[in-house]
Amino acid sequence: MKNNLFEEVPLLKVAVSLMAGIVVGQFVAVVALWLLAILIGLLVLTLLLWRHPHWQSVAISLCFLALGWLLMQRQKESLHMTWPEGEVCYEAVVISEPVEKPKTMAVDILLTQSGRRLKAYIYKDDRSRSLTIGDGLRIQSHIQSNSDWHRGTFDYRRYLEIHGFTGRTYVAGWKWRKAQILLSNLSNAERTKLFFLKQRSQLLKRFSSQGMADESYAVVAAMALGDKSALTKELKDTYSITGASHVLALSGLHLGIIYTLLSLLIAGRRWQMLSQLLIVLSIWAFVFLVGLSTSVVRAAVMLSLYALLSLGHRDKMSVNTLAFTAIVLLVFNPLTLFDVGFQMSFMAVLAILVWVPLLMNVFPPDNLQSHRVVRWLWAMVAVSVSAQIGVAPLIAYYFGRFSTYFLLTNFIVVPAAMLILWLSLVVLIVPSLAYLLLYVVGLLNTILSKIALLPGASIDGLHPSLLQVAMIYVIIAAVYLLALCLRKVASRGRGW
Repeated sequence: MKNNLFEEVPLLKVAVSLMAGIVVGQFVAVVALWLLAILIGLLVLTLLLWRHPHWQSVAISLCFLALGWLLMQRQKESLHMTWPEGEVCYEAVVISEPVEKPKTMAVDILLTQSGRRLKAYIYKDDRSRSLTIGDGLRIQSHIQSNSDWHRGTFDYRRYLEIHGFTGRTYVAGWKWRKAQILLSNLSNAERTKLFFLKQRSQLLKRFSSQGMADESYAVVAAMALGDKSALTKELKDTYSITGASHVLALSGLHLGIIYTLLSLLIAGRRWQMLSQLLIVLSIWAFVFLVGLSTSVVRAAVMLSLYALLSLGHRDKMSVNTLAFTAIVLLVFNPLTLFDVGFQMSFMAVLAILVWVPLLMNVFPPDNLQSHRVVRWLWAMVAVSVSAQIGVAPLIAYYFGRFSTYFLLTNFIVVPAAMLILWLSLVVLIVPSLAYLLLYVVGLLNTILSKIALLPGASIDGLHPSLLQVAMIYVIIAAVYLLALCLRKVASRGRGW
């Protein structure tokens, strides 16, 4: 029997090595050609050690460490851009919903000649307020490199780089105009993403035309289509204090609901392979529709693997599956490792995968199996507590908060999220039923507002250091290993 975590989950060792290389690459700059030579040398060494499995395993880890270092180095070089000193004329296309600021309208734009992304702040007037995704622009402005602005643990420059932005610009009201722009210079991937973003913009307009209040529209837009531009600070605070912020950020919960709905609609035993293919394609179409955020892509990769493994009746969700997903995303974009959404999403799923089986064994299986309601309630508790174990240290580090009523909140928001997603689809088909969606969203917002006002709803002012966060996770891992040992001892006792 395997007695080592890395032996039981071999891809986890690969993922950890890759992450270590990316971290080294973030802080230690080396000529990419040298790293490539080191990587090739390590690959040759790995092949030569085929008779020594232990040392070959070490060599494989070093290979992925060097790969992570090299990928990070290449990524940093690709994002480095020297912009002209003065104003330049250029063509761009709008790729985000405009967000109103005190004096400007903030939009993301894509330069059609170079494919570079910029944060644009355009003077606020009726013209800039009317901007929509897909609008072509001719602009004359000064483009600046990303700033090194920090606030607490938030690194604005890194945030921009993670999302592919290489600069920002402030545009006066008389130095831009709408225009017909040729998109032929853009890659097929960029044109595909732009197409889906336009479709999302149309769907958002259909929702807003149903007479929704601002807060109701903001929640529906965030939950159903991943657009958080309409969320107010007050609404964000309410969801944050109650521990419900995760339902506003599209993630595995939302894709799991959609996967379940699609499975009910089109899955069939006779044509299982075809039905799973249609479900996976539909999931990825939705991922493109909502803008390819990191947490959604992570969930889509895992669901794709789940669908594939289900055809062979294999272990569908495991730490290995999660590790493979991490490897895929980090190879594609190493900077994803530093994305808060990536970190929280993966820690939540990892905690669920390792803690839920342990917690489900707290009560004898016979008791849970004989009472469906009890089984569902305890499963909800196990998942909520496990996810909180995974993300609470990160939430404290990045946001300085711990929500004390997270368990109560999850019993409310998870069923509500399922209902809101299903009703959103119904309303798009039958607009006259929008009142049902409005009622559910309004009721959810009201309940969360009342929970946020309860005494001790959240503990604020938490600011652990990075070392303290690491030590908390070490303690969590130690408690988990102790619980495993106690369970083994208890099972042996029952056997005697």
